[in-house]
Amino acid sequence: MDDAATVATRERPDYAQYIVCAVMVAAGVFLVYDAMSMPGGYAEVDPVGPRFFPITIGVGLLVMAVVLAVAIPRGYKGEADAGEDIDPDMPSDWRTVGLLVGLFVGLIVLVVPLGWAITSALFFAGCATVLGSKHYLRNIAIGAVLALASFYAFYSGLGIPLPAGILDGIL
Repeated sequence: MDDAATVATRERPDYAQYIVCAVMVAAGVFLVYDAMSMPGGYAEVDPVGPRFFPITIGVGLLVMAVVLAVAIPRGYKGEADAGEDIDPDMPSDWRTVGLLVGLFVGLIVLVVPLGWAITSALFFAGCATVLGSKHYLRNIAIGAVLALASFYAFYSGLGIPLPAGILDGIL
């Protein structure tokens, strides 16, 4: 009897996964709708156009949501990743999550007045510190290198200017 009860408990579907399905459907519908409502004429020489990838990703999300919705009541579950070194029984670290969200909000608020280079360098250093790095100067140095590299990659490589902020004229 104990084995049957254990098997029944183990094979019970995880209905919370339907939340993932709902998010996938919402994102897929948004991507398809947004791509379909995009005005044409961006690049007349481009045979694919700007709509192709958002529609492809949106349709893929919708298909995967249906596949997941069918698999949930059948009791299919993903296998645990053998490379993970986390304990799933430990509670979530909401302090770390809150600090990372705060850093992200700070990035959003400060990117225009301070500029991309400064805010993203501080964002990287802050995230590395919150996640456990004790090498503060190295965090800032790596953040500065990544910030400048991404700034010039966007500006020179893609032609997309990021806000320079207080470094306008210097960068």
